[in-house]
Amino acid sequence: VQLVESGGGSVQAGGSLRLSCEASRFTYSRYCMGWFRQAPGKEREGVATINSDGGTSYADSVKGRFTISQDNAKNTLYLQMNSLKPEDTAMYYCAADPYTMICSSRYDLYNYWGQGTQVTVSS
Repeated sequence: VQLVESGGGSVQAGGSLRLSCEASRFTYSRYCMGWFRQAPGKEREGVATINSDGGTSYADSVKGRFTISQDNAKNTLYLQMNSLKPEDTAMYYCAADPYTMICSSRYDLYNYWGQGTQVTVSS
């Protein structure tokens, strides 16, 4: 399994970005996928998850601003981020757990990870 993120960048507060995560050699039909982020000096935290049925969950800090989605035909996971705040600044990672459909926000339960894409939000 290979996960490759893209779409990060620098934006001003209030702006938007869409992150993408392309999965290759991912043949699992029942899975969880998620977006996580890690700011300097802080622990990695869950941002949003989605399972193979399309069930989603979000961290309280991003509810109403971020939307996770997937395009199975393209094997791609997305994170639409609107109304960005400086506190959203972090390295964003996508991850996959192909052994469950009950998605957790705990990063240590995910088996496969991308290399990360940086998101910087200036005030």
